[in-house]
This record gives sequence, structure tokens and C-alpha cells, in this order.
Amino acid sequence: MNTPRIVITGIGVFTSIGHDRRAFWDGLTNGRSGAAPITGFDTTGYKSTVAAEVKGFHAEDYLPKKRARRMARFSQLASCAAQQAVVDAGLDPASLSGERSTRAGTVIGTAAGDYEHLEKQHATLLERGPGYGHPLAVPMIIPNMSSANVAIDLGIEGPNIGIVTACSSGAHAIATAAMILQSGRADIMLGGGAEAAISPLTVNAYGCMGVLTSRNDDPTGASRPFDRDRDGFLIGEGAGVLVMEREEDARARGAEILAYLSGVGMTADAHSVAIPEPDGVAAANAMTQAVRDAGLNTTDVGYINAHGTSTGANDRTETIAIKRAFGDHAYRLAVSSNKSMIGHTLGAAGAVEAAATVLTVKHGVLPPTINYTTADPECDLDYVPNTARDAKVAAAISNSFGFGGQNCSLLFTPE
Repeated sequence: MNTPRIVITGIGVFTSIGHDRRAFWDGLTNGRSGAAPITGFDTTGYKSTVAAEVKGFHAEDYLPKKRARRMARFSQLASCAAQQAVVDAGLDPASLSGERSTRAGTVIGTAAGDYEHLEKQHATLLERGPGYGHPLAVPMIIPNMSSANVAIDLGIEGPNIGIVTACSSGAHAIATAAMILQSGRADIMLGGGAEAAISPLTVNAYGCMGVLTSRNDDPTGASRPFDRDRDGFLIGEGAGVLVMEREEDARARGAEILAYLSGVGMTADAHSVAIPEPDGVAAANAMTQAVRDAGLNTTDVGYINAHGTSTGANDRTETIAIKRAFGDHAYRLAVSSNKSMIGHTLGAAGAVEAAATVLTVKHGVLPPTINYTTADPECDLDYVPNTARDAKVAAAISNSFGFGGQNCSLLFTPE
């Protein structure tokens, strides 16, 4: 039996540069940075004081006020992005509930959960002792609530899974949603990721690891993937959700097909809890698996949406992995990092960047890597520096690599 082809029919996205796919795409293709000083807490004494926050987002604009108050910010972002994606796909959100609800499902990735609420509840416990705290603290904090709340708000009673694989969570969620569709267990899947972890504990912890940028006097120039002078990642927040269907079902209802999810690759470094395997073997294998899964040759791939975090180790290792996977063709590929504009959205990154890759193959435009000013001899590929580029590509890969060496590559092709 032939494996059903999976298509993307809707996108919902909230980032620091746009609150829907059109604004997001406009920001990416115009090289707009969403970085600014952190506004959520006093950053005095912190190594990094800049971030890519989703400014102007008010959950009450999309959800009933009482409902919004009972959800953590990462869940709010997930639910709002999911509802947006459903409408973008030409579906009535109400149509996913009722008798049809078991034929729809959700898989949302989140790396952290709600650290901000966790910190506040811990402070309350220390200050006031046992018996004081928010009665919904646990369901607000735990990471699976991004997927659970999407299902609750849309009335979806089919497969519902929360994925936690660090910074590859969103990509693994999309891959898992595709496999559920191919298995016949659902007809419509929402796959994506959400994160809102710009909190004192998180920013301090990443700062202590030495992985955050300290370019605090130049927020919009702080994230500079593959540039020689990169000094760490810019923490971000956001959500991205894709509506995914089997091609035959999407065509039967007359849906617009934005792109095909044609290949998936998933591997593990099995090397370190935080440092990528320096030879890039497993990361390269994820890319070659995705190409093979799509039934393509490596020379068919024209663009890679890189994980590209703006850390020394990641960007160097990803460049090595790309050259290992594609050989001489690596020097004919275009590679760019959305994180130069939207920062590192952690568990949402794989989904938000997958959405960008879908739009790349649909529109034939490659988003740039901004802030690329000084070449690094160890990063010697074409990183689409500073300005978007018109280029039709037959296939594009979105890479996501998480702490612990959890790798996922998604390959998209145009209709």
C-alpha cells in the first residue's frame, strides 16, 4: 500500500515579528528583528538582558477572559495559533468538534512549560508555607498542557500528544502528527510547538551555561548565526501550528495546499546532554533520512532552514553536518537562520521555522540571516546574508536539534 502524502493547508503563528503568517513572512523576508530589552522582569545583574518577546499579544483578544486567565502564556499562544491555523486552512473551528472530533488530533511540542508560574508558586510556598498557592498551578505548569488546551478549545477528541524534546520539540510534534495521519488514525492533525519561557530562572540558568548573548547594548544585532562574532543565542518566545492532512482529503474539500511534508529524519547524537556531537554524524543522518524518506536525491535540496542558534558550537557543528550530508552540493545550497530575527524560541522553534520553510517553498523566497557581517572560516556555506533572495527550490529542509542530541529534519516540497 502506498504511503499517503501529507500536505500543509493552514498556518498559525505568533512571534516577535508578527502575529499571523502574513505578518511573520513579511518580517522574515524584510530582515526585521524582534529583539529588544526584556520587559517581563527586572534584569539588573543578568548576563543577558535582551530577548525576542511576543509584544502586543493579549490572549483575551482570542479567548474568553475567564478561560485565558486559567492558562499559562505558552498554552495561550498554542491555542491561539491553533485556532488561527484552522481558519487559515479554510475550516470552521466548530467543525472539528462533535461527531468529527475523534478524526482530528493535536500534537504540540513544548520544552519548558510555564517556568514563570513555577517560580511564583515556589516563592509563595517559601514565603507563606504549605496551604497557599494557585489551585491550578500544576495544570498551568506542565508542558503537555499546550496540546491539551488546544484540544479543549477546539473540542478535538482524537489523538492528543505533548512532545518534549528540548529545542526540537516542535519539529518532532509535526513529524508525529504526520505519522498519525499516515496510520489512518486521524484525518486532520494540528502539529506544532509553543514556548513562553522568558523568566528570571530560565534567563539566569541559560546565562550560567554561557549560551546566551551578552550583546545587551545592541538587541537587534545580538543574534548573528554563523557570523564569526556570534556570542550566544537570543532567547525568544512564540508558537507555530500547522494544519496537516492527507493529500486526497485536502483536495476533496478543495483546500489550498501550501506545501507537502515529503520527508522526515529523526536521530540522536547519543553524545552529551548539552553539546552537539562535534563531527555532526547524527545531525547529518537526520537530513539524509529526510531526503531518502522523500524519495529524492541530496542534489534536489536547494535550501536549508538551519537550526542556527548563534552559538559557537551549534553553528560550527551544523555546518559540518550539512557538508557531511550533502558533500560538494553543500556549497550550492542556500542556508539561513530565522533565529537571527526571532531569536531561539526553544520548544516552539521547530514548528515556527517549519512554518517559515513551508512559506519559502510556496513563495520562492529565501529569508536572510541578518547580522551576518564577518565570515567565520569554520562556517563557510552560503548563509543568505542580510537580504532575502528570490529562488524557487524543489525541496527545503528545516533542521531542529535539541539538548541531549535529539535531532529532527523536516523536508518540504512545493505543490
